[in-house]
Amino acid sequence: MKIHRSLFGGGGNAVENRKLLNFWARFTISVAQSVVFLALLYLLFFAEVRDTSRDFLNVLLGAFVAGNSKSIDYWFKDKKDAEHSEGKK
Repeated sequence: MKIHRSLFGGGGNAVENRKLLNFWARFTISVAQSVVFLALLYLLFFAEVRDTSRDFLNVLLGAFVAGNSKSIDYWFKDKKDAEHSEGKK
């Protein structure tokens, strides 16, 4: 029996499908977070913004730096994740 495995799940066993869908969800969230971060940088340094809004942009940028560091840690830090060992016996 030949099992068709697609890029977004739908083939194979349920554990592998869930791992693949979790990857794509995390990837999409990371890309969206990076796009918002770049938009905030653009607004802060290149757009005409009132002084009161500039203070708010600084606060938002600080929050996104913390969020991006968590996202970078997820993708590049070595970790022992229970999800990776799931299904192995």
